Amino acid sequence: MGLVDFHSAIQYFLFVAIVTVLVKPLGGYMERVFARKPTVLDHLCLPIERLIYRITTVDPDAEMTGSEYATCFVLFGLAGTLLLYAILRMQQFLPWFFPQYHTTPLSPDLSLNTAISFSTTTTWQAYAGESTMSYFSQMAGLCAQNFLAGAAGLAVGVAFIRGLAGQLRKSLGNFWVDLTRALLWILLPGALIGALLLVAQGVPMNFHRYAVATSLEGAQQVIPQGPVAALEIIKNLGTNGGGFFNANGAHPYENPTPLANFIELLAIVLLPAAFTNTFGRMVGRPRQGWLFYCVMLILFGCGLVFVHRYEQRSDARIASVDFRNSRAQSGGNMEGKEVRFGIAGSTLTAVVTSNTATGSYNSMHDSYTSLGGMVLLVNMLLGELVFGGLGSGLYSMVMAAAIAVFLAGLMVGRTPQFLGKKIGPPENKMIMLYALAAPLLILPLTAVAVSTRMGLSGLATNSGPHGFTEILFAYTSCFANNGQNFAGLNANTPFYNLTTALAMMVGRFGLAIPALGLAALFGRQRSTPSSSGTLPTDSLSFGALLTACLIILVALSYLPALALGPVLERLVLGR
Repeated sequence: MGLVDFHSAIQYFLFVAIVTVLVKPLGGYMERVFARKPTVLDHLCLPIERLIYRITTVDPDAEMTGSEYATCFVLFGLAGTLLLYAILRMQQFLPWFFPQYHTTPLSPDLSLNTAISFSTTTTWQAYAGESTMSYFSQMAGLCAQNFLAGAAGLAVGVAFIRGLAGQLRKSLGNFWVDLTRALLWILLPGALIGALLLVAQGVPMNFHRYAVATSLEGAQQVIPQGPVAALEIIKNLGTNGGGFFNANGAHPYENPTPLANFIELLAIVLLPAAFTNTFGRMVGRPRQGWLFYCVMLILFGCGLVFVHRYEQRSDARIASVDFRNSRAQSGGNMEGKEVRFGIAGSTLTAVVTSNTATGSYNSMHDSYTSLGGMVLLVNMLLGELVFGGLGSGLYSMVMAAAIAVFLAGLMVGRTPQFLGKKIGPPENKMIMLYALAAPLLILPLTAVAVSTRMGLSGLATNSGPHGFTEILFAYTSCFANNGQNFAGLNANTPFYNLTTALAMMVGRFGLAIPALGLAALFGRQRSTPSSSGTLPTDSLSFGALLTACLIILVALSYLPALALGPVLERLVLGR
């Protein structure tokens, strides 16, 4: 049997092919939107845009420096957090609250954690949606933040590219203009089309009261309802994640068919993948954008092969059992997986969501094999630069490329350059702040959790290496603004609600600010022409160097933690 069976390979190939075909047209469309060039939606969006500027008194022609842009981004996130916190705390007094079904209390620490989670696109959920959130909270609170936070992230990504592309300019654009255009021209049309497709597949979109059915055994079963399609599409399109229901994408109302699953995965990846083409167009180097996309694709393909292989082989302790996929059996490690999707559908979703800032899982990752779960963890530790979130995936890749250029420059004794701009001491400071933020936060928080009673009390079902991995996975997911989790960790405690909230904020703002700082420094420089001593950053050799650099950085930063978690679990338990 090969690494991947034929039918799974067809599904993976089809997904990659569709994404690749759409990279160029979507990338070109986004470049036109943010360059304020004519588009097919102008006749609908321009009047609304002008009305918004008139109401908010925004001058669309005003330009912002890097610090001003970053300030607006942080203040906008803070305002969204406070508004959502107020909605959650007053939920019981607002419409569509059913006290007989919404029984989970929204404590101050859980409300704060959830508000920060959704305003940072993390959508980490330490609660069950159907028993906690009212329809009003889901729509006016969570769904609205999915739009706003996703658009803000895309705006930062565009400003970052402007800085890299600019010459002798002090501005990065206007945050409010970029935010408005991301909403009107990209997220709202995409969400409308996607929601209609999901409704056609059977995803509910209503405001009915919960239905109570009587089973054949005479038991009462509560069937939640709600505006599921509206939240489902934007949580994916905006690279947010989370779920209307506790089971997330494994729930038949969120993900009723394999086709719905495929559509939702495309919604997650299309915009971040196409953003590489937008980058290439805006900096005037299309080959550079395609190189970044190819590096993403190689890492994505490796993740697919490894996770599929580990899950299809199942547990080493039952190696004598026939684990092959056939008409008579699903094969592999089916614990925690939906039979509707099987190994292939679950693997594709797991790799897509762990590579992007979107925790929309359709299987329980806590039930994956040790090495299968480790691949998902490593995807997030890479900085989620394989597609990544809206904007954040691109600047994570550029930061990694800058590190590779710097290391190459050290080896040949030349001042490193990227896109014709020199990487000097000020630029290096921004790059190092970005690169060190993750290990300096994730590892200490994990150490505190595993060495205190408050942290260990969250290990409800597992201890030892797997319990350690659950904690490490939680903080990594929150810092990466991903939101998926190993559900064996009980995270709804004051300790975890506050510490994971800290990780979310640093992962959102602690990375965006250095990225904007680097963009501002690059924008003030004049681009210098390439010479015989300039390292070409759009060549295959640089792509190999970049990939190797990424692997080395993760190994140097996290190898001891991985050895204490999934690797030790594999060696000791054979799982």
